[in-house]
Amino acid sequence: MLNGFQHIPPAERIIVAFDCSRERALELADQLAGAVTWVKIGMTLYYAEGPSIVKEMKDRGFKVFLDLKFHDIPHQVRGAARSAAASGADMLTMHAVGGVPMMTAGREGAAEAGGEPVTLGITVLTSMDAETLAATGVVRPVEEQVESLALQAHEAGLTGVVASPLEAPMLRCALGPDAFIVTPGVRPAGADMGDQSRVTTPAQAFENGASHLVIGRPITGAEDPRQAFLDIVEQL
Repeated sequence: MLNGFQHIPPAERIIVAFDCSRERALELADQLAGAVTWVKIGMTLYYAEGPSIVKEMKDRGFKVFLDLKFHDIPHQVRGAARSAAASGADMLTMHAVGGVPMMTAGREGAAEAGGEPVTLGITVLTSMDAETLAATGVVRPVEEQVESLALQAHEAGLTGVVASPLEAPMLRCALGPDAFIVTPGVRPAGADMGDQSRVTTPAQAFENGASHLVIGRPITGAEDPRQAFLDIVEQL
């Protein structure tokens, strides 16, 4: 399978999710420094600390995936993406279900901040299965919904998408070798699934065509987070 990311070492393609307090995030950052390239700051941490937490992670040498999942009218998403990029975010997200005009505005807003952050369209959350999706009024299969939203993100000029690793093979074919396909719902063999429904192991996700993996609790909840990260890298 064509994948333009295969030359990048696995350790640089794993994003460690910090869904915790600032104190815990800084503790984890100190433990993972020098081994981890990317950290994810989501709503839990960002809403508590604001843009300063992005700067603290950047100052420690990490690339920051700011996962706030923008979803609003285009004007608001343009401003939110501009602010996120100005804070130092290297990667940011918006819900593809917001439509092409909204995603285009988000991409343009991010560019207006003067940098070139990776812009990703959220397709279908990895916590959702077919039954949950149908309850929202979307009755077509999950994979069809993911593909439709991914193609809209591509039309809007986004760098890539966020999707389950189960949909990564289809998306790699649809979006080409250079698209970012960032996959949550990744769990090492034997790990607790938590609130995820559509999951694979890290090795399977890369084999399926993912460019980057988001892994949180199997690393951050481990007794030795650094060793847990290194063990996953070794398996890859």
